[in-house]
Amino acid sequence: MTDSVVTAARPRRLRDAWAAAHAPAAGVPRWARTAALTVPLVVLPSSLWRIAGVALHLPIVRDTGPDTSGNLPSWLPIELYVVLLSLLSELLAFTAVGLVSTWGEVFPRWVPFLRGRRVPPLAAVVPGAAGATVLTLLWTWAVGMLLAGRTVAGDRITADSPVNFETWQGLLAVVAYVPLVAWGPLLAAVTVAYHRRRARTVIGT
Repeated sequence: MTDSVVTAARPRRLRDAWAAAHAPAAGVPRWARTAALTVPLVVLPSSLWRIAGVALHLPIVRDTGPDTSGNLPSWLPIELYVVLLSLLSELLAFTAVGLVSTWGEVFPRWVPFLRGRRVPPLAAVVPGAAGATVLTLLWTWAVGMLLAGRTVAGDRITADSPVNFETWQGLLAVVAYVPLVAWGPLLAAVTVAYHRRRARTVIGT
């Protein structure tokens, strides 16, 4: 096989993988598919903000003093940590798509020992419901505290705080993180739709 054939085959494999990851399962309501595909989009702004401000050091984060990496180990640069955190957030958000796709009902072929087998409904419903509950409580609390002028820890937001409503950098951070409030409710709705669809399938067999 020539190099040109291999090069041409790569985009085709990527397109096939993308199509497989988004292939809707039978019986999925349009609203559920829309909600599932929206989940990664509501997580994306905060991920891009972290990467741009912390990893790429773009001037969208206010300089509040000496740089601190919190409790990160010395061998893990904060830039790498932020990139990994953002990628993990997007991967977790993408699992919502599995609740409306074929790979959420049948294990794909790249999963060892389980390829081709039916996914037990509770294996998706329990993590989905737990995640939706935690995310709803977490981000509702965080945004509620922010609107009350306080941080998640309860400290009052001042003019020196990195996130506030008095600077464009602070407003940009708020705009990037506010969409996360929708993550939990969207995941909950998609999880309920998944449970109902799988329950009908089990009853019909």
